[in-house]
Amino acid sequence: MAQKYNQLKLENQLCFPLYACARKIVNAYNPYLKPLGLTYTQYIVFMVLWDKESVNVGQLGEILHLDAGTLTPLLKRLEKEGYVTRRRSDEDERITLISITKKGDALKEQCKDIPLKLSASGSPLNEEEAKNLYGLLYKFLDN
Repeated sequence: MAQKYNQLKLENQLCFPLYACARKIVNAYNPYLKPLGLTYTQYIVFMVLWDKESVNVGQLGEILHLDAGTLTPLLKRLEKEGYVTRRRSDEDERITLISITKKGDALKEQCKDIPLKLSASGSPLNEEEAKNLYGLLYKFLDN
């Protein structure tokens, strides 16, 4: 390939290994989430709600770096399954508040060991490398 097209080589793309690693990591969660009937995106929504109990859709989108088009159908599905409630804010009806239900909170017990199981399955990074990578990734996300 001509020198002027080097920027189009896959090996020169930072985005590709990030994309491939993200897919590999999300796929590693599947054996643990699938028996619970959860997708990875639903799981991370639960992680926020287990921590905060109630957030609005905008806040949830900011935390998870997801747009309303992704969150709305997911939240409707979780509401239909009885894991969350959705209601309009009393102060501003344009804002939808999401709250975890007792059923959704109970799922925490079934999920509590998932991070440990994943870390036990082996990471190529040591603790310091993992911390550095975490910081670098958030540097991208926060930009």
